Amino acid sequence: MGARERVRKVYRPLWRAGIEVIPNAVPDGVMPYVVGYGAEDLVGGFSHPYDTPRLVDRLNADWYDLAVSSGLLDHRREFLVQLPQGTRSHQAALRHLHSDSHTAPAVWTRGRLLERWDIMGRAAASAFLGIHAGHPGFAMMALDSSVYVHASTGEIGVDVLAVRHPDRSENVLRHLQRITVHDSPYVNREFRERIAVWLAGRARCAVSP
Repeated sequence: MGARERVRKVYRPLWRAGIEVIPNAVPDGVMPYVVGYGAEDLVGGFSHPYDTPRLVDRLNADWYDLAVSSGLLDHRREFLVQLPQGTRSHQAALRHLHSDSHTAPAVWTRGRLLERWDIMGRAAASAFLGIHAGHPGFAMMALDSSVYVHASTGEIGVDVLAVRHPDRSENVLRHLQRITVHDSPYVNREFRERIAVWLAGRARCAVSP
């Protein structure tokens, strides 16, 4: 996908939802993926059933409170959000979650929260941060990797969790190691290599004087 097409299909819908994308500005050394965290890694979160009155408003309010209290947003209201490298929607990604290892994995993209935003409504409906309004599906992280926020839709409602320092979590690191050593047909090769490079860089930093 060319740069202009990406702006038109991905960046503009997010801008209308209150997220200004800042291309090519992801900090060096950001962990590529977060998975396998345990209850001891969580520092906050919330859940709301789909029949909650004014669901989108409630989700937006609680997401912002969590983003501020956990430190997801920096002083410029900037953060990282995972977006597909192509134009595959979140819903399409869910359909092929365990059946297609050839699709390029999502990557971190830098964004800024604008004054007027609708993360759980218009952003979720953009197809890249959810299925539709009130049904979000996204991963966000602070620029310094100090907190990770994940939103998902279940059978009865929406769950949002915050993980403190995922790059230091023994649970997360153990799961990332497993991804690199097990040759699964469901794991994209580029994705596995990206994780291996990050783990190797982290190990080098740990032993540097």
